[in-house]
Amino acid sequence: MMESDDLRHCRDAIRQGSRSFHAASKLLPARVRDPALALYAFCRLADDAVDLGGDKTGAVRRLRDRLDLAYRGRPLDAPADRAFTAVIEEVQMPRALPEALLEGLAWDALERRYDDLAALHGYAARVASAVGAMMCVLMGVRDRDALARACDLGVAMQLTNIARDVGEDARAGRIYLPTDWLHAAGIEPDAFLAEPGPDPRIRELVRHLLDHAERLYTRSEAGIGALPRSSRPGIFAARHIYAGIGGEVRRNAYDSISRRARTTPVQKAGWLGLAAIRAGLTMAMPRSAVLYADPLPEVAFLVDAAARANPAPAQWGEGRAGALIGVFAQLEQNDRARIRTGA
Repeated sequence: MMESDDLRHCRDAIRQGSRSFHAASKLLPARVRDPALALYAFCRLADDAVDLGGDKTGAVRRLRDRLDLAYRGRPLDAPADRAFTAVIEEVQMPRALPEALLEGLAWDALERRYDDLAALHGYAARVASAVGAMMCVLMGVRDRDALARACDLGVAMQLTNIARDVGEDARAGRIYLPTDWLHAAGIEPDAFLAEPGPDPRIRELVRHLLDHAERLYTRSEAGIGALPRSSRPGIFAARHIYAGIGGEVRRNAYDSISRRARTTPVQKAGWLGLAAIRAGLTMAMPRSAVLYADPLPEVAFLVDAAARANPAPAQWGEGRAGALIGVFAQLEQNDRARIRTGA
């Protein structure tokens, strides 16, 4: 069981660091909301440690150690770590899921670029769909079809974030738009990073990315009816709040470089109301055949991990954890190269 002080810390962290999820979480039942806040607080801590710190390699390494301690039942003496460990133990969280998130953060530390949309799906699977799969586990949902649609929602949310943050990322030297899209538009990635501007060609790529995200949002809805009734309003709320961010990017004429799309408390309140209405309607509607669509190939490993009723504890070096060690080795190699060159 989580300590009340730890839960309060997680709630405050999410209120400050992820207003969209904090708003959506208000419609979740307490038995799901509280562990979800702990989960998101740990994920947010991990994301900020890599994104905001100067020593990205060291940050990922420390997160690896913190995750290892959590799965040994001996968490770091910090509220988010203690709360996340309690969640792991209570719901038997498959270790492959938070490991996938950590792998995505390691890719960020490597400043990896994505050659095509499938590769970008692979990144979004790790940093967003892994969280969606963990949310399903919190709800007691291990059905493969429901998990696949939750992963669709995670990818859609991450693509929306990428579309919103093109300018902010570029000014930090990062680019997530598929490089084959950039080349096809006649844009050299390094030239764009050197002088990011709201070029009409970039706006068209942002539009294309949001259109793809919208298709995934629509596909994800088929899975919400497969969730426990009490959890449906909160997940519909997350769907509409994040899609609403994309709507603001559209209203800005797809310019996410000279301006950053923001939503208002009034808008969020409207989406919360819409979510409650739509959740009620799912009780009277037959299940959509879209529920049974195959998962995106890039999220299939998450579905496999979460669908196991009694997941065996993983060890570093086994399965996907072995692949993660390879990413750490690449990080350390890059670090040594920077030291040698004085970069």
